[in-house]
Amino acid sequence: MKKIGLVILAAMALITGGVINAHQVSADTAQQPSEEKFDTRIFRIYNPNTGEHLLTPSGWEIVVLEKEGWKAEGVAFYASQVKPPYSGYPIVQRLYNPNAGDHHYTTSNFEVMSLVSVGWSNDGENFTFPVAKANTGVPVYRLYNPNAKVGSHHFTMSSYERNYLIKAGWKNKGIAFNAYSEPNY
Repeated sequence: MKKIGLVILAAMALITGGVINAHQVSADTAQQPSEEKFDTRIFRIYNPNTGEHLLTPSGWEIVVLEKEGWKAEGVAFYASQVKPPYSGYPIVQRLYNPNAGDHHYTTSNFEVMSLVSVGWSNDGENFTFPVAKANTGVPVYRLYNPNAKVGSHHFTMSSYERNYLIKAGWKNKGIAFNAYSEPNY
């Protein structure tokens, strides 16, 4: 079942190319320009050996991982950047499980503390990013594969990808956070 799920996920990633469906954004999610903001791209890259999708704001990390056999999927979404202290913006933190080789993303400080207490490491400030404020942007969905040891969580803006994975046995964990499907100037 795990291999079938990974094959299905890999095929879907190849077919869709990791492209976010821009038509999902409706007029009510449009944002007003602001001089204090600038946008950062959050890239998605896929490890065909483990089935993991990694999110990163770091272009150099993509280059390094591609040399290791990972497949770049392009921009997953845009995170609105503001100067610290990011007042009112949820902050996504990236964690790493050194035992499983898996990454996880959350805006919950409680979840971060809980995972760190059981051996996960926080990837640090270079891999954190503020995302859209509540009721703005587009949902980024969180899914869980109960059969996977690595790549057990998946994050996507695509409702098509979410629905496909749910039909393949993944568990819908709802909206992880909101982000932007295009630069928010």
